[in-house]
Formats: sequence, structure tokens, C-alpha cells
Amino acid sequence: MLNACVLWNSVYIQESVAQLRAQGHHIADADLARLSPLGHDHIRIHGRYSFALPAEVAGGQLRSTRKPIDTAAAV
Repeated sequence: MLNACVLWNSVYIQESVAQLRAQGHHIADADLARLSPLGHDHIRIHGRYSFALPAEVAGGQLRSTRKPIDTAAAV
């Protein structure tokens, strides 16, 4: 189970980095080397997991990633 969660996180980290780079953000390879797909709160070593998939994931697409909060608009 843990392997599946780490793989899921790895896919989404890769997608997030690709989106940021496509938007023109510089992300250094040295910074990427420090990322870990294991360090997330939703990974529970001895917990329960839900496998209810959203329609987009069940259809073979990735879930949309969260967008950064626009701090200028939030104030």
C-alpha cells in the first residue's frame, strides 16, 4: 500500500513541477533532489485508505492540482 501512495505522490509532484516550469517558474534540479514523495500527511503507515476515485481519475486523467493562492487578491 505504501508503494502505491509513494507512486501516486511521485506522479503528482512531477506534474506540479511540469506545470510550474510551463508557467515560466525556475525550479532548480538541486531543489527537486530534496523532494520526497513520502513526506505527506495523507500517508498513514497503519491507517485506512479510501479508493473512491473521482470521475476524472477513473477516466484515466490526473486530478487537477491545486493552484497557488493569489495573495494580492486575498487581501
